[in-house]
Amino acid sequence: MVGVGTANPKSGYSQEDILRRYGIEDRRVRSLFHNSRIDQRYLHLPAVDPAGGPVTETQGQLLDKHRTEGLELATRALRDCLERAGAEYADVRYLCCVSSTGLLTPGFSALLIRELGLRRDCGRADVVGMGCNAGLNALNPVAAWAAANPGQLAVMICIEVCSAAYVFDGSMRTAVVNSLFGDGAAAVAVRAAGSGPGGAGLLKFSSLLIPDAIDAMRYDWDDALHKYSFFLDPDVPYVVGAHSEAALDGLLAGTGVGRDRVAHWIAHSGGRKVIDAVKINLGLTEHDLRHTSAVLREYGNLSSGSFLFSYQRLLDEGRTAAGDYGVLMTMGPGSTIEMALVQW
Repeated sequence: MVGVGTANPKSGYSQEDILRRYGIEDRRVRSLFHNSRIDQRYLHLPAVDPAGGPVTETQGQLLDKHRTEGLELATRALRDCLERAGAEYADVRYLCCVSSTGLLTPGFSALLIRELGLRRDCGRADVVGMGCNAGLNALNPVAAWAAANPGQLAVMICIEVCSAAYVFDGSMRTAVVNSLFGDGAAAVAVRAAGSGPGGAGLLKFSSLLIPDAIDAMRYDWDDALHKYSFFLDPDVPYVVGAHSEAALDGLLAGTGVGRDRVAHWIAHSGGRKVIDAVKINLGLTEHDLRHTSAVLREYGNLSSGSFLFSYQRLLDEGRTAAGDYGVLMTMGPGSTIEMALVQW
């Protein structure tokens, strides 16, 4: 991974800002927001109506937001990524775009190639609807493409405009989602080892699907509001925690790398209880997950791109050394736990 870049909307909101803007007085909902371990999120909130509350957005308007704001965030994240990789638009030979906050056909990959003037013969793919885990699901084939095309640059961009997938109806179901997610994009550039400046090498990917929890995270259609509504089962943290050790064992099997040799841990910032479940079940410390927790605190859950925000913080910290091993971990609908073993 030779470069990583991130982007967020310009407008940041505290949890109290959002509660005030939506006029939320329900004690249960307010408690949910204030006990989230989230200080701030960057969001594309709707305009304020004459009465002082947010304008109600239709599903069509939400899809327009997903496209317009998604392109802007993706462009900024890609520029940041390429600058750090010492590359230019013309160097991008494969582009994979990941999103779960809206449906576009043609997808973000085609739109970005046109808008930014990327090569017309750039290979591309769009991974849509897989959820918070999808960054690692997509990084796997991106790395495979780079390995099959030495010297060529492959890029993955996670584009999540979570404020384009919001439903506000006053229920605890929607309050859980509305208290958690933020908007952001993250890009990572990948090139085969030995073909240019290097970063962390991607050694192995693993997946663990938990079919018994297939309905724990899902989109439903809300007939009353005419919108898609995301659902998070309260047991998600326990499902993730109970299976995280098996997922890690599967990743490390056959590598000769023991758990005690992993120096760096990057997990998806899925929420307060999810982070706690991972920490407890894998025997990690607060320090091990410091970047995961910091991203949750400063940005909220950024869906598929969250782990790249944490990875960027790790690089900027400057504490990685040649030979260090690291584990990347995401989780999401399926239910699934995705992992990657990396080495500097």
